[in-house]
Amino acid sequence: MIAYLKGSILEKGLTYIILENQGIGYKVFVTPEILEQGVGDSVALYTYMKVSDDGQSLFGLPDFITLRFFELLITVSGVGPKVALAILSSAQVDAVKQAIANQDAGVFTRISGVGLKTAEKIIVELKSKVGAIGSQQSAVSTDVFDALLALGYGQREVREAVGKLDHAAPQQEQLKQALKFLGKA
Repeated sequence: MIAYLKGSILEKGLTYIILENQGIGYKVFVTPEILEQGVGDSVALYTYMKVSDDGQSLFGLPDFITLRFFELLITVSGVGPKVALAILSSAQVDAVKQAIANQDAGVFTRISGVGLKTAEKIIVELKSKVGAIGSQQSAVSTDVFDALLALGYGQREVREAVGKLDHAAPQQEQLKQALKFLGKA
């Protein structure tokens, strides 16, 4: 099983990259933040390998925490690797955990391929596994995250900016902090 890959991007598709590692090219389905990388850039991915009757597929995630949550998502019936990748492409892990803790199905239903029943299954099946999460702090960060994406910033740089925010600050202050950080990037 392939669990980690490091190499350079040879080609990019809409949802995948071809990653060259020691002369071998791997087709890896990835999140938009990884797709933002250019051809020739070096990337390191934690991977999940799906083997089925149709063949084998690799799914690449930017860090181990995201991979672990990806693997948790696919334990829910009706959520396969492509849907789990779409969920993690639409919001950061903390925001998805917060949506589960707050029973906010709307975060999931806005994703193509996820209906209300699947969203409710995700919430019910993962609520106890996700555990209690800080109440409004992550929700405010999620709003800031979504606002920055709407302004045209890339998902990777937005994640970095949101991670450096004072989460105790009000939403408007967090947005100002993030814009200052992104202005220097």
